[in-house]
Amino acid sequence: MTDTDIAGAPQIDTPPEPSRPHWALRRLWWPARNLWRSLTSMRTALVLLFLLALAAIPGALLPQRELNEQKTLAYIADHGTLGEWMDRVQLFDVFSSTWFTAIYVLLFVSLVGCLTPRMIEHFHSLRTKPVAAPRNLKRLPRHVVYEVDGDPEDIAARISGNLRGWRRVISIRPSASSGATRSAGGNASAASGGGATRSAGGVVEVSAEKGYLREFGNLVFHFALLALLVSIAVGKLYGYEGTRSLVADGEQGLCNTSTAVYDSFRAGNLVDGTDLSPFCFRIDSFDATFLPSGQPDMYTADVRYTEGVTQTDPSTWQTTTIRVNEPLRIAGDRVYVLGNGFAPTFTVTFPNGEKRTQTVLFVPDELQTMLSSGAARFDTPAGLYPNEDERRKHQIALEGLFAPTASFQGTLLQSSGPEPKDPYVAIRIYEGDTGLDTGKPQNVYSLDQTLVDQGRLTRQAQVNLAMGQSKTLPDGTVVSFDGYQRWVSVQVSHDPAQVWVLVSAIAMLGGLLVSLLIRRRRIWARLTPVTAQISGDADSPNTTERRTVVEIAGLARTDQAGWGEGFEEQAAGLLTDPDDPAGRPRKRLTRRL
Repeated sequence: MTDTDIAGAPQIDTPPEPSRPHWALRRLWWPARNLWRSLTSMRTALVLLFLLALAAIPGALLPQRELNEQKTLAYIADHGTLGEWMDRVQLFDVFSSTWFTAIYVLLFVSLVGCLTPRMIEHFHSLRTKPVAAPRNLKRLPRHVVYEVDGDPEDIAARISGNLRGWRRVISIRPSASSGATRSAGGNASAASGGGATRSAGGVVEVSAEKGYLREFGNLVFHFALLALLVSIAVGKLYGYEGTRSLVADGEQGLCNTSTAVYDSFRAGNLVDGTDLSPFCFRIDSFDATFLPSGQPDMYTADVRYTEGVTQTDPSTWQTTTIRVNEPLRIAGDRVYVLGNGFAPTFTVTFPNGEKRTQTVLFVPDELQTMLSSGAARFDTPAGLYPNEDERRKHQIALEGLFAPTASFQGTLLQSSGPEPKDPYVAIRIYEGDTGLDTGKPQNVYSLDQTLVDQGRLTRQAQVNLAMGQSKTLPDGTVVSFDGYQRWVSVQVSHDPAQVWVLVSAIAMLGGLLVSLLIRRRRIWARLTPVTAQISGDADSPNTTERRTVVEIAGLARTDQAGWGEGFEEQAAGLLTDPDDPAGRPRKRLTRRL
């Protein structure tokens, strides 16, 4: 009976509207899930790795503030507005910038999210049995069929024994009933009346697979990449680098006790400079060899060092030699030789006979000839000018060039080679206020030009001096060039994660080689028993012989794991009896490659 309304029309029951998911699922959970799936995909990880390499390019092409702030500021000033905008987007602080850190962290998260499921999946695959044989082996790229003597169980054991190193399993299933007959000659016939009929015994299948290490190597490579990123991050957080220029005279040294002992110091975010590795060293001598073209060939520094900062006699310190790529390793730190130059020695004799001597570092302007420039400042002796204003008016400043092998173009000093065969200096001698009492930082390699422009420093002479020569100023002050010393620029580096960076890099290489060299392959063998009837003559009756039809098929899991032309020989080798290596399958029925 159908329900009707007042007018007699039937009422149709409408299905209830499906309930809408909660707004939190639609607005929060689903977008977050999709975002996580996209972030943890291998494609995203590759894109982020490419972006990380791309983002590092400005750090290699542009001056970086943490390495050379003066050069960075000069670059910004030379490029005006463009330089200011580049500074705003942190192109001069690439490796500590917000955007570089974001790419780094996203790559780290992507690798973790991508590799964890793959590791779990690979662990499960190691516990599973090889895949069962497909129903139709003839469809596989590699397929051969043999007929051999013996029972399927014995032949299957023989095949399994010859598959050493493969994960394999033997299974038995009932054979499909078939009225087909096979003659002793091997031609299939349905109505021959004689020959070999398929037995009613079970069909034996052998499934084997190898190459599981390929995926393991792939996982090792990616986890090693992850470990490399972590190691680099830890090294940046807890590491530090300091540079210092030392005169190689055996007197000037460095003790790693404070950041103040360095000319420049760059520390990680978690380094405050209070727990530096304690050690001291001095440069006794330095030698540089050059190629005929003037290019440096080798730097060699003879060093005395001691671990700890105890006040011991330097003559009892250990000695070693530092060369290029052969640093001094001490207290977990490394001491490198970065550069070198010449430090001329000047003596200023004031009118009262008192002397002031300085050995000042000159910076090479031309690396092939080692033509160097620098400056020196000399304060007047105490008591010579009791009035402070008068004393400031008689300070001496020098600025000029040093040529290890002098050559002249008129009076212009040049250098013809980097080796000190005929050292000369070309200096301008100034008298006046050198700015030593102002308390303002000054460039140690050049004079403050504003002091010259303001007339506070006045030029008294300009002269070329060989070793031992001097110049006398009008007030009786004598400036002499006494000789030179070699100076060395050293860098002290501390990276607590450097061993892990090396281990991670080696693991990456090993995993990559395993993933490229290991081949992932599968092979199946289906053994079907047959009974062959052999016709006799009048003297001997008909006999039956137990035989097995063996189908062997192979499949490569990757494009690089192709079988080539050797599959047939390998398949025949699986059927070879170890006790009779010369034995081969009696007859090959079909062949498909």
